[in-house]
This record gives sequence, structure tokens and C-alpha cells, in this order.
Amino acid sequence: MKFLFAGGGTAGHINPALAIANRLREMNSDAEVRFVGTKEGLEAGLIPHSGYPLDFIRVHGFERKYSFKTIKTMAEIPFAIEVSKRIIKEFKPDAVVGTGGYVCGPVLYAAARLKLPTLVHESNAFPGITTKILSQYVDEVAVGIEAGERYLPKARKIVFTGNPVRPSMLTVDSFAARRRLGIDKKPFIVIFGGSLGARDFNRAMADWICSAADRGEYHILMGTGKLNQYEAVIDRFKENGFDLGAHPDITVSEYIYDMDIAMNAADLVISRAGASTLAELTAIGKPAILVPSPYVTDNHQEHNARAVESGGGALVIAEAELTAEKINAAVSSIVGDKKRLAAMGEASAKMGVRDSADRICGEIMKLIKNKT
Repeated sequence: MKFLFAGGGTAGHINPALAIANRLREMNSDAEVRFVGTKEGLEAGLIPHSGYPLDFIRVHGFERKYSFKTIKTMAEIPFAIEVSKRIIKEFKPDAVVGTGGYVCGPVLYAAARLKLPTLVHESNAFPGITTKILSQYVDEVAVGIEAGERYLPKARKIVFTGNPVRPSMLTVDSFAARRRLGIDKKPFIVIFGGSLGARDFNRAMADWICSAADRGEYHILMGTGKLNQYEAVIDRFKENGFDLGAHPDITVSEYIYDMDIAMNAADLVISRAGASTLAELTAIGKPAILVPSPYVTDNHQEHNARAVESGGGALVIAEAELTAEKINAAVSSIVGDKKRLAAMGEASAKMGVRDSADRICGEIMKLIKNKT
């Protein structure tokens, strides 16, 4: 059985595709999987590193304003569709799966026109333009956040599957994780603004840590992200006259490599609101303070965060309102109230989907069965 995947540009599109592909191979010992992507996207490195063959098409995302680049992008689409058709006819997949990003547009459109089983997975609460367009042509749209359904009125079929979560996140015992990290009974707060960092988010968090540290109330782990963000945070501590070395309960690093351990050990998480992050938070039932990035397409992180907040699992603070004082008030009101902390954890867990990859694979196999 053969499966063709398309999705890329960012890790938020690539990682769900890899999770689904890996699960399909576990379920079907004879499964053959290929990917389609672009040479410019992260998939060019991540997909081959994961052991899957990758074919390339040339396509770019649309700018939000009319320009020469927009005209050039539109001119690429017919050629991208023709190349996609050639890849499909050569590989002869039993199903074609997209996980978002502009690269999956031509591939899924071509597959739909060739009458192959097609499924698009949308991870965000506010679907991207590619998913909105494809929803009219593909057999099924699988949504990672239920709130996304109302933005796809022309979809032929929609099913809620949740977003795939890395298996290691689901197998860590929280008590064992705390012992491994040397966390005692004090609340443990994990902070991260994304793998590449977030300047204003990091500055506000550093200011709050400086103001809260002397009270000795919390264990804190902060991941600053890359692109010189670690150095900027350390400089911010120095500007505040804060000696990080004098506070062993506070750890600041460029990247949190054992995120599965850290998140399972945490009492509270403070983070951005990417779909993958929220899928993991809700899958393990962790209360959160969410600060959506205002710099993402269609402000989709705001939609993601509000969906979790409306379910009772998170408190949302807009980045424009983010200050040390506001963070302190939010953390104190949640961690200082054990009943509220527990209630938020329970609400988060109710929204979580721990078997998303299985659900999506089940839908793919049903589509194949219905078309044979």
C-alpha cells in the first residue's frame, strides 16, 4: 500500500505528517511512503533525515498584498499541478494526504482531479488559505481543533481528529519526571516561546523571573529559543542586576531538549499557542498561560489559544499587554489556588486527544476502502 504526503514550510506542517506516516507504517507492514515538498522549506532537511524519499515541486506562498511576486506565484501554480500529477502517476499512491502549507495545494488538487482518496489535516483553529481552498475538492478535512470546523463551510466532509502528539510525551510519568529533574514540592513552571525564540515574550519573562526569584516560591525552567535569544535574555538579567548563578531553582537554556520530561513534570506552562504545543498540553492535561504570537498568518495562534481558554484549560495574555506585573498576577492566581490549578488541568485534559494519529490513519484507510 502506497501513501503520498504533502506539507511543509514549517515544522508545524511537517511533524504531523511524519507522525501520521510513521503510524501508517506501523499499521501496514508493506506501507510505502513518499513526500512532496519544496527545496526552500524545512522539509528539505527534515524529511530525508527521517528516512523518507522526497520529491520537489516549485511553489511559493501568497503575499498578503498584490505585487509582482504575487503574479509570479500565481504563474507557478499550473506548472506545480502538472509536476504533481506526474509524481502521482509514477508513484501510484493509494491515498494522498496533506498537512497544510502552500506546498500541499497543487499536490492535493491534482490528486483530487485524478479521483484518488484525499485527506487534508488542518492543525489550527483558524484554517489556512490552502486548507480553505482544498476543502472544496478533497474527500475529507481532518481538523485538529474543533473550532476550526465553522471556517470550512464548503468542505465535503469534516471530522475532528485532534493533532498528533509525539509518543514520548504520552508515556512519561509526572512523578518520575519531577524526581529526574530534582523538583521538590514547590510549583514547577516551564516557559518557552518557540524553538527560534520570541524577543518581547522573552524580555517580559526575564523581567518577571527577576522580580519573583527572591521569593523562592517556584522552580523555573525557561527555554529562550535560538537566533541569539539566549544571549539577549542573559543580557536582560544583567540589566536588571540579577545574578542567575545565585538561584539554583531557576534554569535558563537555549533549548529544552527533554521537553517530554519537562512538560510532564510541570505544574504550569507559559508558552506560545502553536497547534502542536497545545496538542501536547491538552494531551497531558497541563494548565497554561498562553501568549499567542501576533506575527503569524491570520493571527491563528490567537484562535488556538482562545479555543483552549474557552474550554477552561488556559489563561490568555496578549503580547501587547505582557508585563512582569501581569505575569506575576496570572501565575499567583493559578498556582496559588490549588483548586483552580486542578480544575484547569482537568479541563485541559478533556480537550486533549491522545490517539490523534490513529484516528487520522483510520480515516485514510476508510477513504481507500470506500473508493475501491
